[in-house]
Amino acid sequence: MQTSFTPEQLADPHVAESEKILRRCVHCGFCTATCPTYVTLGNELDSPRGRIYLIKDMLENDRPADREVVTHIDRCLSCLACTTTCPSGVDYMHLIDHARVHIEQTYRRPLADRLIRDLLAAILPYPARFRAALALARIARPLAPFLRRMKPLAPLAAMLDLAPRRAAKRAARTIPAAPVPTRGRVILLDGCAQPTLDPGINAATLRLLTRLGIAVANPKGEGCCGALVHHMGREAQALDFARRNIDVWMREVDAGGLDAILVTASGCGTTIKDYGHMLRLDPLYAEKAATISALAKDITEYLSALDLETLPKRDLVVAYHSACSLQHGQKITALPKRLLQTAGFTVRDPAEGHLCCGSAGTYNILQPEISATLKRRKVKNLEATRPDVIAAGNIGCLTQIASGTAIPIVHTVELLDWAYGGPKPVKLTG
Repeated sequence: MQTSFTPEQLADPHVAESEKILRRCVHCGFCTATCPTYVTLGNELDSPRGRIYLIKDMLENDRPADREVVTHIDRCLSCLACTTTCPSGVDYMHLIDHARVHIEQTYRRPLADRLIRDLLAAILPYPARFRAALALARIARPLAPFLRRMKPLAPLAAMLDLAPRRAAKRAARTIPAAPVPTRGRVILLDGCAQPTLDPGINAATLRLLTRLGIAVANPKGEGCCGALVHHMGREAQALDFARRNIDVWMREVDAGGLDAILVTASGCGTTIKDYGHMLRLDPLYAEKAATISALAKDITEYLSALDLETLPKRDLVVAYHSACSLQHGQKITALPKRLLQTAGFTVRDPAEGHLCCGSAGTYNILQPEISATLKRRKVKNLEATRPDVIAAGNIGCLTQIASGTAIPIVHTVELLDWAYGGPKPVKLTG
């Protein structure tokens, strides 16, 4: 794609990076076949190629975002399926990230939209606030049908619909002592949304790692990875989260060394692996951020390197949902399924496994109609495999899919913990 940025514009390193990305696009259209919003809506401007044109026009002309640009950029899930199918290697992730920051800085959203986004940014990354909000949501759930009728307030109805009907049992994070000598030393990201919605995931991970002889450090002060606000264009807040985590984790690196920083929510993993890029221009953090990104691993990525024992076949069929942030963002596709098969489970792939379930961070709140359409399509394909259980590697997907099916859905690591000596997942005991 030809571009015509001025030397003055290219002096901005963010614009210069976006210009290089734009020039790689050859208009081939391969991305349209795998883009969930184009497949759903059929509008060229709701495809990666269409959004690239909009972004190019906006940045080249150095103008504020307008309503049309914001509408189509907001509809992007950042699922990154387009990057998997793009033959030219267009770095769409960093281009859309730049566009969202530009929108946040230059566009004044309608009042209701601004307030809802402010609410999400002020609550979701903070576990205590999130728990309080979920308690209120359970009380306010009957209001959802009324809110849904008022389009500006539909995201509030979506929030109420997604809120678990029962609170997850709170538990202190207890890290068992690993056997001596150990096979490795890691950090396990606690995170923000996942321990609030389903603390059993990291509990299962800790049990499994301990039995495998892995020591888990317990650093104080880490928090949200920044993914939720990063994808809303709130880059200053996202970078603050990143710097805080880097400071905490680098102390562990300097104190005793680390083999990995493990992540059980793949949306967080994709962002942490990108810290090096996000902070590349920060002279105080660029090198440290690159170190942290190199250490970050999805839990299945790490477990696959431990050569787990092959177990006898068990009578349980698992439909594996490959989270977009795992298969497209981190290019991890076969490892989780191979681990489940090694553990004795029969694994089935649903049709259209490359398409997003519609969760995508805050997308199922901010774009409830498109999200609901994608959820129905995903659930239909998963149920068609006739599974006993659905497995996935991201809390957003788990929450989204669970709201559309009666089939139990658990994190991949919960099945692995059970197979290798842990308790049966609670969702499979009912």
